[in-house]
Amino acid sequence: MELRFAQVRFSSFLLLLLLLLCCSLFPLPLALNEEGEALLSFKSSIKEDPGASMASWNSSASDPCAWNGITCQEGKVVAIALPRSHLLGSLPPSLAALAALRRINLRNNRLQGRLPPGLFSTASIQSLVLSGNSFSGAIPAEVGSLSSLQIFEISNNFLDGTVPASIAHCKRLRLLDLSRNNFSGAVPAGFGTNLTALERLDLSYNRLNGSIPSDLGNLSSLSDTLDLSHNDFSGPIPASLGNLPERIYVDLAFNNLSGSIPQNGALVNRGPTAFMGNPNLCGEPLKNPCPASGTTTATSQSQFPYLPSDQSPVSSSDGRKSTSVLSKRSVIAIVIGDVLAIGLMAMLFFHCYRRAVSSKSEAKTENSRGDSKDGKMCYCCGKDRSQVLAENVEQFDLIPLDKQVHFDLDDLLKGSAFVMGKSGIGIVYKVALDDGLTLAVRRLGEGGSQRFKDFQTEVEAIGKVKHPNIVQLRAYYWSADEKLLIYDFISNDNLSNAIHGNPSDANFSPLTWNIRVKIMKGVAKGLAFLHEFSPKKYVHGDLKPSNILLGSDMEPHISDFGLGHLANMEIGTTSIYSVGKANEKQQQSPLSSTISFSPIWSNTLFYQAPEALKSLRPSQKWDVYSYGVILLEMISGRSPAAVMDTSDMDLVRWVQISIEEKKSLLNVIDPYLAQEPEREDDITATLKVALACVQFDPENRPSMRQVIESLDKLAS
Repeated sequence: MELRFAQVRFSSFLLLLLLLLCCSLFPLPLALNEEGEALLSFKSSIKEDPGASMASWNSSASDPCAWNGITCQEGKVVAIALPRSHLLGSLPPSLAALAALRRINLRNNRLQGRLPPGLFSTASIQSLVLSGNSFSGAIPAEVGSLSSLQIFEISNNFLDGTVPASIAHCKRLRLLDLSRNNFSGAVPAGFGTNLTALERLDLSYNRLNGSIPSDLGNLSSLSDTLDLSHNDFSGPIPASLGNLPERIYVDLAFNNLSGSIPQNGALVNRGPTAFMGNPNLCGEPLKNPCPASGTTTATSQSQFPYLPSDQSPVSSSDGRKSTSVLSKRSVIAIVIGDVLAIGLMAMLFFHCYRRAVSSKSEAKTENSRGDSKDGKMCYCCGKDRSQVLAENVEQFDLIPLDKQVHFDLDDLLKGSAFVMGKSGIGIVYKVALDDGLTLAVRRLGEGGSQRFKDFQTEVEAIGKVKHPNIVQLRAYYWSADEKLLIYDFISNDNLSNAIHGNPSDANFSPLTWNIRVKIMKGVAKGLAFLHEFSPKKYVHGDLKPSNILLGSDMEPHISDFGLGHLANMEIGTTSIYSVGKANEKQQQSPLSSTISFSPIWSNTLFYQAPEALKSLRPSQKWDVYSYGVILLEMISGRSPAAVMDTSDMDLVRWVQISIEEKKSLLNVIDPYLAQEPEREDDITATLKVALACVQFDPENRPSMRQVIESLDKLAS
């Protein structure tokens, strides 16, 4: 009996040992967690996945953090990113089970159906990007529960209904883009009061109506766009919109707005494109003047009370009726007064004339002695002080163009200065003031016969152009010997050296695609602002990588706007593409010693539009062409000059031939970008934008505003 019991125990032991061995050789699959199940529910709602973006999403893998497009932190799903994957399907409510989900990016797919309310119950969501799909229906009111939401992009869908008022509860929103849908009704109250963190608000291309809320003027954090165009807004433009930051782009075009355009703050100096398509709007910058409020007669009559026709005439103190006929004594008094007034005016004029003649002779005497009065003299009844100074003195003080300028010429001269660059336009210095402020100072050279007022008009027009992507002109200095322009100092070199490297920089690091896109977008925004800023239709005329400066955060800043015109005023020419003086006179400056100059446009020809060589009137499409060449240079990593040397053709033609010959994209793009294969779609899309910009026919080139819309579709 004991023997049998021992055999049974031994058999059980062998069976247990065999079972453990099988488990070690053939492990049982672990159960998929709840988040994995929610993601698989999303996959099951997708009918087509031509790019196999979800191929790795399967129940055999217990950890969804390893799936394509999924990002996790501490084992929790925090992001879903499958943009431009051509997914056809819908969004399931099960995504609400992802409690730690922060970011969803499903831009530019073929998703359809309604937005599930459950998706908006995940309070941790910070970024929800669903633009470029086919969603329909209304935005669920539950969107207001997303207290952490910062980016909400649902443009280019088929959504309708009213904009939910609960969006105003998302007080952390920085970007709200509801454009190109079918929303109707009024903008909910509280947008301007609650969404003060907004940097961009785009409600364009909908059917929104009613008046523009005046509290939108409270959006002081806007740094990009307030776009209300292509809607049905009516009524006047609120003057409070003038309180918005001046650097932003305000677009109110194609609505039913009426009344005069307020001329205050951010609404001043806007181009007509921001207001076009509103036939009942009037005033600057439109060509539709506002009607006068009334005639002079009507106005003068309204200043007096109504007098009934049957009122008896007022009697004088002696009982006689007053009459409108003047007495002889009154007429004589009036005549004598007129004669005396004319006599006094004649004496004053004669006195001023004598002073002017005397002052001019004294000025000649002082000039012959080399002792100018430094502009303190001012003629009576003559020219204004600035004109007199410009013609009769040798030197002025520094003239600020910005209220933030707290330095003067003495501070500038005491600072440490060294040459950063030189060209036919002049020399550029980096000047460090004693208080630590660093400036860029461009010396333009001799004043020649140019008057101060002419120079002042040009420079002050340049100074009014204020945008984050355009170098700001802060002050200027004028004298008969030289002129100085004082700019913000941009610390991180220029785009040309960032693309190709600086010979003096041994630690050159190529730009990543994300940085290149940031630069492309920044330059496009700056150029679009320049084109739309004034009814005069400004043209930069010399856009090239060396004129695009980079800040410490790699944000681009367009420089040298208006310098071509100033230089041509110097040399007495009218074309903005004139070549600089070949032989500059040797000059002494408070900031420099004698330096020889090179031609102004030494490397500009590679970036010029074909029609610019025919000396036609400057066009903004010239700048679009230059921008397109810069895009090609950033994509290919090739300098136009280097391409010309090696292939005897310009960069534009080289890229066009490469495409015509159906060469691989790898043959065109910068070799460093080949290390980012996931960016191929974005690079291809950008290449198409560049080729559109360099069309031979100017009419076929897009506007810079259209370029921005195309680039905004790229992944950030």
